[in-house]
Amino acid sequence: MKRCAIYAGTFDPITEGHIDVVLRAADIFERLVVAVARNAGKDPLFSIEERTGIVREAVAGIERVEVDAFDGLLVEYAREKGCRVLVRGLRAFSDFEYEFQMALTNRKMAPDIETLFLMPSPEYSYVTSSNIRQIASMGGCTRRFVPDPVARALEAKFRAAE
Repeated sequence: MKRCAIYAGTFDPITEGHIDVVLRAADIFERLVVAVARNAGKDPLFSIEERTGIVREAVAGIERVEVDAFDGLLVEYAREKGCRVLVRGLRAFSDFEYEFQMALTNRKMAPDIETLFLMPSPEYSYVTSSNIRQIASMGGCTRRFVPDPVARALEAKFRAAE
């Protein structure tokens, strides 16, 4: 079986920190699925179709990476995709408690699936999608925090809202 991993998130929007984790995971695994979560519990800025398209543009050219959308339990999705590893990014200590609880819950539901924590480079450790949305909503420049396709999509989204 090929070594496959899933890096899942809402990616609303995907940031340079996310891309850094994608690059690190793509170096480790033969196949990496960047899985965009529908996440009905949140009120995303971008639709699932928009997010998936933006993520595809942002990771274009990174070998062994594919993009897909999913809904439901991540461990079930991982099984459907034939992946046995979930990649999770840890920016700061504040992420750890939530991610630790999720990893243990996933392990209880699916003992055959492992969770691998990767940290982004320090220059991205403070960047969050929430902060990016806030900067963009106030007309600020997001280009140093997100890939070009994301910056263009944010500019278009907030220009259309004016």
